[in-house]
Amino acid sequence: MADQQKIHPARDVEAPPPKMSPTTPLVPRDEAKSENSNPAPVEYPPPLKRTLPAMQTRPPKRKSCCCRCLCWTVCLLLLQIVVLGIAAAILYAVFQPKLPKYSVDKLQITQFNLGSDSSLSAAFNVTITATNPNKKIGIYYEEGSSMSVYYTTTKLCEGSMPKFYQGHQNTTVLVLPLTGQTQNGAALITAVTEQKQQTGNIPLNLRVNQPVRIKLGKLKLMKVKFLVKCGLVVDSLSANNAISIRSSSCKFSLRL
Repeated sequence: MADQQKIHPARDVEAPPPKMSPTTPLVPRDEAKSENSNPAPVEYPPPLKRTLPAMQTRPPKRKSCCCRCLCWTVCLLLLQIVVLGIAAAILYAVFQPKLPKYSVDKLQITQFNLGSDSSLSAAFNVTITATNPNKKIGIYYEEGSSMSVYYTTTKLCEGSMPKFYQGHQNTTVLVLPLTGQTQNGAALITAVTEQKQQTGNIPLNLRVNQPVRIKLGKLKLMKVKFLVKCGLVVDSLSANNAISIRSSSCKFSLRL
């Protein structure tokens, strides 16, 4: 028997395509597919940005004209101080200035008595020695000086020094008359008498205020004031008697 011819069934063209069993997708379901069947990149939301408040910067302040003028003034003053300091140092090195010396050598009382109105009239002759120890500095004693003698705080008499020039390393002896009148002289004489009985001494104060000009070589400087304070201790204040000065000390200062 001849082999039976095998007949294969023909595919129906009009029949719907067979259902395929579900398979695992090529891409995850959450991802989109591109036209080239490649997975499209996932777009994540942008990160949250924290916005900081903008700081307002103030424009730099310009210095006013007053501040600049003040700065220039201070700088000029400092420069002048430095220049004056250097000049003073040079002058000191060249002239080597020394303070003048004063001493009260003698005190003579020509009048010390009460008047009819209980006022006290006093007249002194004071001998003062002024010494200029400088080799290159001269001293001009100008007008307008004052000299006074005090017992405690009571002025007894007053006068002035004459106008003269004292050269280098010169010693000048001056005899100066002083006169004065004090009210309530009886109480003053009583106080002086009690002081004499208790201590045997009478303290007096001599004050001199003298305007002078200093001469450095040929340069004559501005006017300044010499202040001299002398403390005296005498044995009595009787008129027409020899007055003994038991101690004397003078202090000198300079004032512009």
